[in-house]
Amino acid sequence: MPRVENWIGGAWIASTSDAATEVINPATGRVIAQCPAGTKEDVAAAVAAAAAVYPTWRRTPPQERIQYLFKLRGLLMAHLDEVARTLVEENGKTFAEARAELARGLENIEVACGIPTLMQGYNLEDVASGIDEMMIRQPLGVVTCITPFNFPGMIPLWFLPYAIACGNTLIVKPSERVPLTMVRLAELIAQTGIPKGVVNVVNGGREVVDALLDHPEIKAVSFVGSTPVARHVYARGAAGGKRVQCQGGAKNHVVVMPDADLEMTTKIVSDSAFGCAGQRCLAVSVAVTVGEARDSFREAMAATASRIKVGDGLAEGTQMGPVITRASRERILTCIDQGLKGGAKAVIDGRGIETSADGYFVGPTVLEGNMESSDLATTEIFGPVLTLTPARDLDEAIAMIARNPYGNAASIFTTSGVSARKFRYEVPTGNVGVNIGIAAPMAYFPFSGWKDSFLGVLHGQGRDAVEFYTDKKVVVERWPSEWSRRF
Repeated sequence: MPRVENWIGGAWIASTSDAATEVINPATGRVIAQCPAGTKEDVAAAVAAAAAVYPTWRRTPPQERIQYLFKLRGLLMAHLDEVARTLVEENGKTFAEARAELARGLENIEVACGIPTLMQGYNLEDVASGIDEMMIRQPLGVVTCITPFNFPGMIPLWFLPYAIACGNTLIVKPSERVPLTMVRLAELIAQTGIPKGVVNVVNGGREVVDALLDHPEIKAVSFVGSTPVARHVYARGAAGGKRVQCQGGAKNHVVVMPDADLEMTTKIVSDSAFGCAGQRCLAVSVAVTVGEARDSFREAMAATASRIKVGDGLAEGTQMGPVITRASRERILTCIDQGLKGGAKAVIDGRGIETSADGYFVGPTVLEGNMESSDLATTEIFGPVLTLTPARDLDEAIAMIARNPYGNAASIFTTSGVSARKFRYEVPTGNVGVNIGIAAPMAYFPFSGWKDSFLGVLHGQGRDAVEFYTDKKVVVERWPSEWSRRF
């Protein structure tokens, strides 16, 4: 059984830990690799490698730094299907979803190639007589990102391109459930010829995370995962004086107005709720049906969800794969049970689905009922479960979203510009969609999030990423002339 190694200082090095986590193909239940539990010593070695190359890397002109990103883009494009297959085998999503995920990662590489412009500061002459002032941006030093299982290719690329293009050196800590995609990305990064130690990969679990948060050489931490873990990362990292950004959990709503295009809305909401088996932070969890939309949307969604083909993500025609682990499957089934016991009705029940593959499958599930009084209303199910909840009007729908502790994303489906503008203006979420099921920002916009969905100030992607990975330095200077010195 292959055992994953760490990539430190440009070399593959075995972890100092004997303990390991099984990497399991969720579509088959078979073990495909062993991921080391990791140790503080592993982290220390990675930090030492990153710190050693940092002085040279920060002095490398930005135009030269981005040449490695151009090379990485070409290599990833050339090996896209190969990396996507690895991603499917360890994560379970469909091959088409894996390719789409990597395409979004490529967008961030492309945007980061604009660092010579994005990283520029500004200046002003004669702020006082003979005195000029300027603001310049400089890299922080050694930084780290801690990434989740659901997007093992895309989310590391939310951070990696910007961090190194700005002149920092980086340590990536992928999820121990899905380390193989990052291994393949590291192999491609090595092929670019980038100086050894600029990018490092350390595998492991809680001990590795805490060691990264505690290490005094690490200046900034980026994290994506559940809100409870985000709170831990944010508190511990900030206590050590680090700059921290944490993308947490979500409970995303869509509002379906009576004037919405029913066919388009149903397809888009179905893709959002059940794509990637519902295991994405922008997946819609609750559809709020306003007024007369209730009956028509329920019937249309039931028909659409019942036709989704569930199976191995590499099999022909599969539209939805498994959830990540057996424990996840059991947790999702428990959530469905709780919803039904709490008064919801099963429009489509995915608990007893049968597939040709022997993995961790849950079928598309549609529940109907007002669940605001139950724990399910604030539980991030992270599975293919959609709840339909009625509302009298748009005001009630917005109020429902406002009461939820999460604020990652919300969308509205309508043909009314008035309704769309009201929703956009009033809904308290960081990402907003209008006739969009997954309001995923392009790489040149920040991936926003409000309330319990985000801890920090600066988000990932785009200009926010440049701000996060640099410090501002203000220089005020005077150069006295020979005449002024004489008098």
